[in-house]
Amino acid sequence: MPLVAMSELGLAHEKVNVNGGACALGHPIGASGARIIVTLLAALKLRNLKRGLAAICIGGGEATAVAVEIII
Repeated sequence: MPLVAMSELGLAHEKVNVNGGACALGHPIGASGARIIVTLLAALKLRNLKRGLAAICIGGGEATAVAVEIII
């Protein structure tokens, strides 16, 4: 799925989540949002980056996006 979206939207490979999202890593009911945020923060720290974006399913076909910036 990500490869199709990347191709159709012209997204660069280095800008897309190399760790996989909820589908690739699992989707624990009630904890997927926290899990995605913690994974994002760990990936930012590992790569010494400051900003990231997470898309989180909230059920019922809805979703939200969270932008984070590490300021310390």
